[in-house]
Order: sequence, then structure tokens, then C-alpha cells
Amino acid sequence: MKKTVFVLILTLCLVGRSFACLNGEVLELINGSVLYVDSRDATPRGHNFASFHDRKYLLKAVVELDSLYKVNNDIRYLSDEGLALIVLGEYKKAIALCQEIEMTEPDRYSTASNIGTAYELDGQNEQALFWISKAVKLNEHSHYDSEWIHVNILKAKLGGEQLINSRFLLNTDFGTDSIPRTALSREKLDLLSQALFYQLNERNSFIRSKDNIVAQLLFDLGNLTFVRSAYKVALDDYGLAKQYGYNGKLIDLRIKTALSYSKNNKTIHNISEKKNPLIYICMGLGVLLAVFLAIFIWTKKKI
Repeated sequence: MKKTVFVLILTLCLVGRSFACLNGEVLELINGSVLYVDSRDATPRGHNFASFHDRKYLLKAVVELDSLYKVNNDIRYLSDEGLALIVLGEYKKAIALCQEIEMTEPDRYSTASNIGTAYELDGQNEQALFWISKAVKLNEHSHYDSEWIHVNILKAKLGGEQLINSRFLLNTDFGTDSIPRTALSREKLDLLSQALFYQLNERNSFIRSKDNIVAQLLFDLGNLTFVRSAYKVALDDYGLAKQYGYNGKLIDLRIKTALSYSKNNKTIHNISEKKNPLIYICMGLGVLLAVFLAIFIWTKKKI
């Protein structure tokens, strides 16, 4: 059975927190083979896939999963076989397998997600966009409500360098001051931070060299972390963004400011906090009660 322990890892990493998205946040495949074991890190550095250490291990898993499918006729074995093929870099084989699954059992979310991933890794971004968009329609809340970012990434790949910016990729930006500025509420910042962390952790599992989209998104993750006052984590995010190729005066300025803030334990106050209307209702009732009480006491004295 697939185990979704990555939820716990994300929670621990994100407290207070381009290549593609593997469906299911799998730690262990259905046959018991380990796909990855992640260490706890607040900065998205990608999965520690088993195949990085022993390719034969996953090749053996592929054979076993295929055999188990023939015995059990359970499509989940083929789905996990597709995951293993993707991690092994056998993208065309994974695509063919996913197409077979789609013909056997159409409109499965996991199939659309996995085939979209395989197409993207194979460099076929138009096909990837079609299948990832379909996956979002089948399950719009998948991957911690983050797949809209994946869709925007694919659109930016197809649309060119002018689309590689915060506004297009994340539907927001953080200004050009020495500290990031935002009109987003704390709740929206937390949700966006978790979604972006997830997307980057999946993407950085496959991209190990410089990449403009990854670099931009890591810079934005640093901005998100900065405005949530986690300056040391923001410094790690910015540092990784530079490794992936994000350069310029703005990131250097924010690194300098984050370093200063972390030393002085400062807190920034440019987050739009969403007010609970019940607070104002209770305050209003309290005022009315005080007025009535004052009138009552005054009337008693008059009598």
C-alpha cells in the first residue's frame, strides 16, 4: 500500500512552511520496494531516490510489479511500475505503460499525473501540459492544491522567457524593496509556501543543474519564507536559488537584509492579516452590554 508519509515531512519542515510531480508522494511502492527516503529539510532539495544508490534495485522492482499485476490484475501494480520507470529515466517506457493503463481504466487521476510527468521529463511539454491539466480537472486539490503551479510552469516553458516571473508563475509578486512586500494574508502565505515547497521538492529531484524556472521559484520561496520571518531558512532558499542560476542586485540585497534580520531577531509587519468578523461582533456586544449596565446602575441610583 502506498504510504503518504511525505505529509508529515512537509509539516515538520514547514512549521509556521522544475522537474515534475510524481503522483502519490510515494515512499514505498505497493510491492514494498522503497522509492525514496527523504531527510527533514526546510529547503526543497529533492527526493533521495533509491535508484541514485542502486539502479538494479528499481529494475528488480519493475519486473516484480509487472509480475504481480499479471497475477492480481490490479492496476495499481502497473501504476507503481510507471513511477519506478520514471525514476529510472525510462520516460518513453513509462509513457507507453501509462497509455496502456489509460486504455484499460480511463480517467484515473494518477495516470494523467504520471503520464504528464513522463512527457515533461521527455521534453514533450505540449503533451505534458495536456495531461497535467487533465489531472487537475480530475483532482483539483491534488498535491496540496499545488498543481496549478505545475500548469503555469509548463505554460511558461512553452511561452518563453518573458513568462518566467513571479506574477505569471505564482499569480503574485514580492516587490523590489530590500525586504519582500506582500498583500497576501498569513493564511494565503502559508498555503502558497506549502504548495511551492512541494512543487520544488518534486522538481529538484530531477533537475540538478541550472534552470531559470527553478531559480525563479526558489527565489520566490525565499521571499515567502522571509515575509513569514524565517530568515535562516530564507537564506538557504536564496542560496539554492543562486545555485540554480538566479542572480542580480535584488537577491543579493535580500540575502544581506535577511542575514541582518536573523542576527537581530527582527520581525517584519507587511503581511495582511485576515480579520475574523466574530472579533468585531463580540467587541460590539461588549460595548452594548457595558452601556446597558451603566444605564441600569444610573437608573438604580436615581430611584
